[in-house]
Amino acid sequence: MEAVKTRVPSWKPEPTPEKIGTSFFHQLLNKRAVLNARDDVKSLLHRLIFVSRISPHLADKRDLGEYWEQQFQRYNQGENVTGLLLLYPAYTVHCLESSGDVLYCVIRDLQEMKKQGGRALVLDPKIVVMSHNIPSRLFSQWSYKVLNVPAQYLGDKFSEDATEGIIIECLTKVLKIGKHLTKYPKGSKNIPDSVFEKIPELIIPQTSILHLLQCKDLLTPEQFLKVYDTPLHIMLDSDRVWPTPVHLTPAKTRSLTRT
Repeated sequence: MEAVKTRVPSWKPEPTPEKIGTSFFHQLLNKRAVLNARDDVKSLLHRLIFVSRISPHLADKRDLGEYWEQQFQRYNQGENVTGLLLLYPAYTVHCLESSGDVLYCVIRDLQEMKKQGGRALVLDPKIVVMSHNIPSRLFSQWSYKVLNVPAQYLGDKFSEDATEGIIIECLTKVLKIGKHLTKYPKGSKNIPDSVFEKIPELIIPQTSILHLLQCKDLLTPEQFLKVYDTPLHIMLDSDRVWPTPVHLTPAKTRSLTRT
């Protein structure tokens, strides 16, 4: 009599589903995956404002606006640049919004201009503020404006105590100008005169710009990049070991025990 062979089913346990994270970090990842927010992960948004002198050899100030527009295209970082360039008779106020890589390219270009001496388009630039991780753009495009204001006698100087108030005043007026420009559709990069005729109170006084250029507390592009490129040397608690790897003299031992 033949034995009956029973067939054992090839049963395998079903894979246990991965546990869904419930932390805020996992929720952000899930949200980005659903919305496919690649731009959100790609880069952060920053804002740079700096002031400078205009070269006396620059015949047409609109050439400076065209120069910066060409530079933005040359960076080719895949990031849009928005902001505003105000051109006074002898000074500039420049506000830029873009990724950190693009803004640091701008600062390095300002540093390279110093090597050109008097042939540079802008002279003696000073960084007023670098704002990191701003929530959104204030300007819809990058544009410039040659202001029709008379040149002023700027012999008087502000006190050093007034620097903070002047910086706040300049930042406030630049941001209010950006908010005012949102009322107009995108158009020419050269802003019409009629736009600023409605907001003459928002034009930054030339005396304030001169004070910022002379202020020693504001960094030049060279000083700013030196701080940015210098690595941080932080001693952790784990680096403080005892006994020390080198022999200590009695004088050094007493100084360490006192600390």
